[in-house]
Amino acid sequence: MNFSENTREQRYAKAKEQVEKLKGFYTHATIYTVFVFVFIWLNMQSTSYPWAIFPIAGWGLGVLGHAADTFQFNIFFGKDWESRKIKELMDEDSHSF
Repeated sequence: MNFSENTREQRYAKAKEQVEKLKGFYTHATIYTVFVFVFIWLNMQSTSYPWAIFPIAGWGLGVLGHAADTFQFNIFFGKDWESRKIKELMDEDSHSF
């Protein structure tokens, strides 16, 4: 196996992993959407107190977290924060010798 085949296999494995993440997220988002309507219907059948907002909001935060992981989005650190920080720390370490 040469270098280009190894690189191609690595790219394929990474793409396949991303597709699996996408499938998981879309499944999660679809089930959440269905249950939003179920919660609202149950709420309307049971009481006038809007209790459905609590499971909808809580589960919605979970879906947002899943989306952030799937689409590599982080509002606190930015898209490439990790790679920049690693480079910065490696540069600092090389200057300490």
